[in-house]
Amino acid sequence: MATGWARFAHRFGAYYRTSEFWTPPRMKTREWMFIPFGGAPPIRHKGFSDMQGVRQFLTDRAMHSCFYSTAYWERPFEMKMADKNWLGADLIFDLDGDHLPGVTDRDFPGMLEVIHEQAWTLWNDFLEPEFGFDEKYLQVTFSGHRGFHLHYRDPALFHLDSEARREIVSYIRGEGVDVKGGLARYHDLSSEGWTRRIRDGMGGMVTKLQGIAGKNSGYRKELKSLHDGLKSQSQREGRKSTKGQGSIEQLASIVNHPDRAKRLKDGNFGVLEKHQSLFLDLLKTDTSVVLGSAGETDEVVTIDVRRQIRWPTSLHGKTGMRVSEFPLSRLDPDGPNPYAPLHEALALSTQDMLRVEMTVDDSIAQFGDKVYDKSTGDQFEIHEAGATFLVLKGWAKVIV
Repeated sequence: MATGWARFAHRFGAYYRTSEFWTPPRMKTREWMFIPFGGAPPIRHKGFSDMQGVRQFLTDRAMHSCFYSTAYWERPFEMKMADKNWLGADLIFDLDGDHLPGVTDRDFPGMLEVIHEQAWTLWNDFLEPEFGFDEKYLQVTFSGHRGFHLHYRDPALFHLDSEARREIVSYIRGEGVDVKGGLARYHDLSSEGWTRRIRDGMGGMVTKLQGIAGKNSGYRKELKSLHDGLKSQSQREGRKSTKGQGSIEQLASIVNHPDRAKRLKDGNFGVLEKHQSLFLDLLKTDTSVVLGSAGETDEVVTIDVRRQIRWPTSLHGKTGMRVSEFPLSRLDPDGPNPYAPLHEALALSTQDMLRVEMTVDDSIAQFGDKVYDKSTGDQFEIHEAGATFLVLKGWAKVIV
């Protein structure tokens, strides 16, 4: 069998030759981008008139990763952006688990579980009830790696510019939300939006703080997660946060009193005294949704009206898993049939076996029902889909 990058290019090519491809709406106005194996520069400014052209391109030379533009262009094949003539763009929401405070992709199944909940919250708590988004315009996909993409294609929103999209993102993230103003309506049970969100999140935050004060199991991780979230929120809002973990522990000790906790849940924030602002910032951060950022520009994917997004039905070059579309009903992690990426997005063989050696510690992977919690130097046999994931992640090497 081929070794190195040639091995993966060969297997990816075999997948593309035999798979049915998803066709983007208004395909002729899309720009395509491909990342080759072996570190070669991305291939950009590609345009195709039909899916047969894409299939032929990929079977001639298998690609590490495949993308198409969220934007619509009159002439997508032009080399200069100014010559393409921008016509509009889909509204894309990208949720990546590694952007969540206290979450690491070294615990891959745990990370996916958390980001799955976040993706459902985004739709169920924000996009549908507060923005009035309609399911008929929505496409939901697993990214093939660390999260989920929500593609929204309402023609009435195609022409939103970056600033308009930024306002949507800022609201979802809780940036600039007047938490104290919302407290004035705290007892109005008919209040919606952030007032309801803060009211609903009150009990959970009190419980977290009481767990920190009581030094319950895992309290250090919870403390760090709250602090990291607070720090990230402050940075996004352009504020300098001087509140460290010690301040959160002081707040926790105040909340860890039955009478104070009860009065707090009843909306009496005066019991917190000088810690009131810290508590409200923690509460806001805990009930917001963290949207992924476009790494090289540090801008949110939703804001970028010229963004490239992973092509559904392609393979993710950092995992070998399939970028997969599924119905909105399966985005609900507590629904009757939630989408299970670690069972359903495995595209390569689960029959052919390879022997691998782990090159990192503290990593947890899962394929189907089997969990792999291995350490550096561990050698074991695993199916091709699992071996591809581990090697592309940089967690293991194939033993020939």
